[in-house]
Amino acid sequence: MFFARPSRIDRLARLALRTVSLALALALACRPAAPKPFNPDGLSGPQIVPPLPKPELVLTSTDGRQFDLKKETEGYVTLLFFGYTNCPDVCPVHMANIAGAMKRLGPEITNRIKVVFVTVDPARDTPEVMRTWLDHFDPSFIGLRGDSASIASAFTQLRLGQTVHEPGADTTSYTVGHAAIVLAFSTDNLAHVVYPFGIRQADWSKDLTLLVKRS
Repeated sequence: MFFARPSRIDRLARLALRTVSLALALALACRPAAPKPFNPDGLSGPQIVPPLPKPELVLTSTDGRQFDLKKETEGYVTLLFFGYTNCPDVCPVHMANIAGAMKRLGPEITNRIKVVFVTVDPARDTPEVMRTWLDHFDPSFIGLRGDSASIASAFTQLRLGQTVHEPGADTTSYTVGHAAIVLAFSTDNLAHVVYPFGIRQADWSKDLTLLVKRS
């Protein structure tokens, strides 16, 4: 019985096919896995459907650096809150509860969280005032300032409405009406959960642990 010897063209064709197959296998192996769908089970904060993208926002931190929100918080669970240091109730309670909750958690959780406080009252909230106020709760909390146009743009992107200034007894004693919620962004840069005023420290601790472990 006689067998035809493979021609040089046949050998080259088979080699090319093996090369393409290997390249395809490597490409599939290196392709990043599809992101897991968000799991809201067990969370105390209400889920946002559809989730809100992290806003395009470049402000100034309390140390004078330019702070690009997306870049600086990439890969972290990010709690974003808009408020002001002269707030009589909502702002200090939110910050105190988050700080108290984080003190209950280990570094394997807290090192993967960034808390960002953006002032809606830059006229009174100087960098020094903000830093002193935030340090009272947790020195790791990030304080940001910006012009009114930047803050208004962020509010629009996040569908938060706009701030309202209520006059006081004099020009420095006014109050500022603002959204009383904390937005929680997962590492996919989407806010899947919102935390209204009144969330307890125990619930914050539980939710922060779940948010980090599911990211």
